[in-house]
Amino acid sequence: MAKLIFTIVHIVVSVCLIAVVLLQSGKDAGLSGTIAGGNSDSFFGKNRGRTLNGILEKVTAILAVLFVVLAIVLAVVFK
Repeated sequence: MAKLIFTIVHIVVSVCLIAVVLLQSGKDAGLSGTIAGGNSDSFFGKNRGRTLNGILEKVTAILAVLFVVLAIVLAVVFK
């Protein structure tokens, strides 16, 4: 029964992670534009975390960690 619950939660987290990644906007300049100094104010600005992209990045990181933890639990505990 516990394995079924963990599996369902893992699937829900997977779908949410996919949705959040698809909602993020693409980076136009990429790494080379950041190193060259293209729009560095928005990258290092203190209000970056309050924008929609900043919030989506935080949610992506949280869901990614949760996904990995659930995958390890399913692989190790319920083998």
